Amino acid sequence: MYSFVNDYSEGVAQPIMDNLIKSNMEQTPGYGEDKYTQKAKELIKSHIKSDNSEVHLVVGGTQVNLISIGAFLRPHEAVIAVDTGHICVHEAGAIESVGHRIVSVEGCDGKLYPKDIQSVLDTHIDHHMVKPRLVYISNTTELGTVYTLEELKNLSEICKNNNLIFYIDGARLGSALTSNINTATMEDVANYADAFYIGGTKNGALFGEALVITNPALQDDFKYFIKQKGALLAKGRLLGIQFATLFENEGDLFYKLARHANKMADKIQRGFTENGFKLLAEANSNQVFVILPKTIYEQLAQEFPGSIWEPYGDDSYIIRFVASWATPEEEVDKLIKYLEKFN
Repeated sequence: MYSFVNDYSEGVAQPIMDNLIKSNMEQTPGYGEDKYTQKAKELIKSHIKSDNSEVHLVVGGTQVNLISIGAFLRPHEAVIAVDTGHICVHEAGAIESVGHRIVSVEGCDGKLYPKDIQSVLDTHIDHHMVKPRLVYISNTTELGTVYTLEELKNLSEICKNNNLIFYIDGARLGSALTSNINTATMEDVANYADAFYIGGTKNGALFGEALVITNPALQDDFKYFIKQKGALLAKGRLLGIQFATLFENEGDLFYKLARHANKMADKIQRGFTENGFKLLAEANSNQVFVILPKTIYEQLAQEFPGSIWEPYGDDSYIIRFVASWATPEEEVDKLIKYLEKFN
């Protein structure tokens, strides 16, 4: 059996493991004051061409969303997000737990658009309501769709015009930036977002996300929030080594791993469509959403499980198949061969 349930089942990319082992017995300062963490931060700032940005390394995605949004907002301020957004459905109410309402909108294909933001602004008009202050998107989205450069620019523009913070969840940013429809660079992301994070957990790291705060008004005292939320890792060099390895040589390893995941997902997608199965939407990242009769998925799951996303009608499921940085092509070929039995 080979699982396509997620993109973090495997451990860590070999170059990162090699560097972790190589440095294992070194003594370094704690809490991110080590040379590896400093190198990682400088490499990221150089890559996005933003020396004035602050970079903070934390362990996980929900953790960075919780800390960032909690730090950026005053108690009466709220988040605007699409209703399928990760913070709305897959973070156990983490944002609400620190007192901030999420105003969700329907969106389209997992994406948020300026008109959606404007609709929230038009209906939150006085101090009897929460004040919309931060716009949250993820790239890729929860449905595997990818924001284009023009879409990011338009979102940034409405945020600036309305004094809103533009925040991008980049758990799968590598997949987005190496997508075959992508027109943006990480430098573009840094130019348009007030803050964003670069996902390592789902792109070859053992764990870790790199938060980049580009807006100077959001940078003050941020380390206090990290510490207060229990996220200042004593052995911070474990994060630093990983991101330094990912972003050496202009992020060669980071993008290489993401491209592999996208390539495998594209092959999976073609395997399903060529065998007569329908997709929820065309996949342009490392996530493929396919509509399968329940009886077929029950058989398929014995050999190649994905994850049941939601029911589709009375007798089918939407199933998510995820390719990772480590997905062997031979396992994808086996999956496609298996699908032929249903053709």
